[in-house]
Amino acid sequence: MRYLGIDFGSKNVGLALSDESGSMAFPHSVVPHDANLLKTVCDLITAEQVGEVVIGHSLGIDGVPNKIQTAIEAFMTDLTLQLGIPVHLENEVYSTQEALRIQGRNDQTDAAAATIILNSYLGKQT
Repeated sequence: MRYLGIDFGSKNVGLALSDESGSMAFPHSVVPHDANLLKTVCDLITAEQVGEVVIGHSLGIDGVPNKIQTAIEAFMTDLTLQLGIPVHLENEVYSTQEALRIQGRNDQTDAAAATIILNSYLGKQT
């Protein structure tokens, strides 16, 4: 089964896809967080035959959800209502910083962070 990983940001959203066996994640793209976000993600899920979605759980260092987490939860609800596939949360603390450390800042940094989030989730499934 293929998974979609999401690094949900207020300006941009990073996307990563797993291989068909669901064992390894790869960066896919970075899309703007705009009015078309839900449609863009749903279209990708349909085109790539994604069976489950993993979104970064946005917590502060103290473990308390930060302000973007409310938007993430609303997006999760919209995805579930639209497509009816499972949507999971995975701790995303420092995922962007790890992506920056690995590759530096570029236009695919958020996709790299989504890959880190998805690989973290997939590693717990085996």
